[in-house]
Amino acid sequence: MIRRTILEWETIRYGWSADEIPAYAADRIAAVAAASPLSGRGGGGVLEHGRKGLRARGIVGVIAADGCAMEILPKIEFPGEDGAKATGSIRRRLVHMIAVALDLKIDAGQVTKLDWQRETLLEILIRLFSEKLVDAVRQGMPRRYVEHADDLPVLRGRLDVTRQFTILSAEPSRLACRFDALTPDIALNRIMKAAVAQLTRIARTADNQRRLRELAFAYADIANVPILSLRWDHVVLDRTNSRWRELLNLARLLLGERFQTTSAGGSDGFSLLFEMSSLFEEYVARMLKRALLDTDLRVVSQGGRLFCLETDDRRGLFQTRPDILVKRGNKVVQIIGTKWKRIAAHIDDPKQGVSQGDVYQMMAYGQLYKCDRLTLLYPYYAAAIRDEGVHAAHRMTGCSHWLETATIDIGRGEMFRERLRAIIDHNRNADGSWPEGLNWEIKGPRTAAGIV
Repeated sequence: MIRRTILEWETIRYGWSADEIPAYAADRIAAVAAASPLSGRGGGGVLEHGRKGLRARGIVGVIAADGCAMEILPKIEFPGEDGAKATGSIRRRLVHMIAVALDLKIDAGQVTKLDWQRETLLEILIRLFSEKLVDAVRQGMPRRYVEHADDLPVLRGRLDVTRQFTILSAEPSRLACRFDALTPDIALNRIMKAAVAQLTRIARTADNQRRLRELAFAYADIANVPILSLRWDHVVLDRTNSRWRELLNLARLLLGERFQTTSAGGSDGFSLLFEMSSLFEEYVARMLKRALLDTDLRVVSQGGRLFCLETDDRRGLFQTRPDILVKRGNKVVQIIGTKWKRIAAHIDDPKQGVSQGDVYQMMAYGQLYKCDRLTLLYPYYAAAIRDEGVHAAHRMTGCSHWLETATIDIGRGEMFRERLRAIIDHNRNADGSWPEGLNWEIKGPRTAAGIV
């Protein structure tokens, strides 16, 4: 089995050494990647299948094909770490981001047991799912009362009068019964069984395979339902089965229902892929909600939905969905646009690498939502000329709106909510000048010039 790990936007050349990939394996992996909806119309949205190598793009995850697999990890820096240690730290941080986005709870014991440096992202997620599912099944599989209809020699439940006096009119020895029966063959268990079956085909570590075989035996009496036919809308979670919520979220993740796409074609291949821009946005939004719990502010993710234009008959055109709205009551006090890309490292770049399209987008948001404070939030990296936090604020020409650029260090897990809140709490004086004694250290030049 050929396994390779690279970072997003990196290239792996064809060859047979440990840091290269054989051309035949690259062809298989590229074919699976091209089948993913995230690959785009040209098929190059996940991997660029070049003449000399494969180049990853802004999609991370695992792509598996016959006899080979490639893991793509995000560019998250951990100073002082390199090699396998750095790779393990990136996996750990990525799983943490996924757990926050999906409301998963991973206890300290599970984190300690995981082999972050040797197990791929896919095997780690399979292990988390299978261990949680084994524990849940041991406590009892969920059951619900489901209505049944059957012709029985004695009455059970209530009589189906219409059927009894039409179809069974010539068979008085049989009674058309309708009754409720407690059964484990429900939508939730069918989803779990589908996930177990899917993961059994792709798991590679012995422990994962063993747990999945045990689970397959436990779900033997549950109906087999194809993944595309699963009825997610029939799942009912209440106080009796609320402990299954996390498992349902994990199953939705592994079966391709959220943040990423999975593709499987028999034994040809499988992919579990995440668009980092979407994951970064969701992670920041959820962490910000936690950070502002004790305030009068609330966070709305992908909300607003105001239209840029109106037709003559008042129909809206070009609906907007800002990444994050920070609201006090019904008033939008800050709009945050998350951007999973690196801000400029050169001090002589007045635009800091901010794209003109992003500026236009934030200007439109400020006008539509009548919000004076706009923030573009990027991931921090070591080569940046300033520390994480608010880098600069620019007054938008001809109006009272201010556009801030800021970074947050994803690699630093400690006090992440506090550091994120510090960016929100960062304020200017009424005249737009920067106050003294801020609770957040700002380094580098501060400007108030309009962005061209």
